[in-house]
Amino acid sequence: MNDKPAFAAEPAVVSAIEDWRAWLAHERRISNHTLDAYSRDLGSFLRFTAEHLGYAPGLQDLRALEPADFRGFLADRQARGLARSSTARAMSTLRNFFKFIERQGLVENAAIGGIRTPKVPRSVPKALDEVDALETVSVIEDLSEEPWIGKRDAAVLFLLYGCGLRIGEALGLDRDQVAEPGDAMDTIVVTGKGDKQRLVPVLPVVAEALGDYIDACPHDLALDGPLFVGKRGKRLSARMIQRQMGRVRALLGLPETATPHALRHSFATHLLQNGASLRHVQELLGHSSISTTQVYTHLTNGYVQKEYAKSHPRA
Repeated sequence: MNDKPAFAAEPAVVSAIEDWRAWLAHERRISNHTLDAYSRDLGSFLRFTAEHLGYAPGLQDLRALEPADFRGFLADRQARGLARSSTARAMSTLRNFFKFIERQGLVENAAIGGIRTPKVPRSVPKALDEVDALETVSVIEDLSEEPWIGKRDAAVLFLLYGCGLRIGEALGLDRDQVAEPGDAMDTIVVTGKGDKQRLVPVLPVVAEALGDYIDACPHDLALDGPLFVGKRGKRLSARMIQRQMGRVRALLGLPETATPHALRHSFATHLLQNGASLRHVQELLGHSSISTTQVYTHLTNGYVQKEYAKSHPRA
């Protein structure tokens, strides 16, 4: 777990927060990144409450909070120009925390249940078209002076666009999860959010890219160690791939939305455009709910309408 943040609260509240953080990390198995975000949300609320009360809140103060107190927190965030999506997540964090301390028999506060979360427009993923996606995967290899690094970056992007992996899933792979170069590699087991595993088919072009990288890598890739490494042989960070994608955007004139994650969106969108079922795409992406996958139908519906307008003689 990351370093403990400081909270504007009495020791009993801080102790409850640490229990909550431990529960999120070990029982819910959320990522450190998400845990940090939740902690910032709760810290922001406690700072607001401390300023509102004039002192650091204790458990009794949390029990006594009224709807007006929570609405004041929302109004403060709006006045500071914070995004609705950020505020919606903060309210979700508060509900999660208050439910936890209620289950622990510490505090029961019904007021938070009556607070409406700001509505957030559902965002549609920004996918690249097929030409841009393929060109992105192709050109990134030529942007590095060291050939093995170029092959590494290409292999990572092939996993994002060719297998629909998240960047964290690709960089989290260990060497023993992929076959030796030249051996058949039809599938890989990917560990996604919540440590859920899924079997993902590997296209020959993806297997070839992985083999090229492994052959060229100057580091000894231990079987129980990372597959993708940096110059010093340590596990590759997402920042390096994001930086290279920035160079690709500049080279190809792509929009800021052309990120590594956009390649995963492109994978899903192009599969649906070419006849794949929504259920199969859900399984490949590792979505727990098909409603999460259905957001891609907005993209494919637009594609179908555009193709119809281009091809119908009366359009």
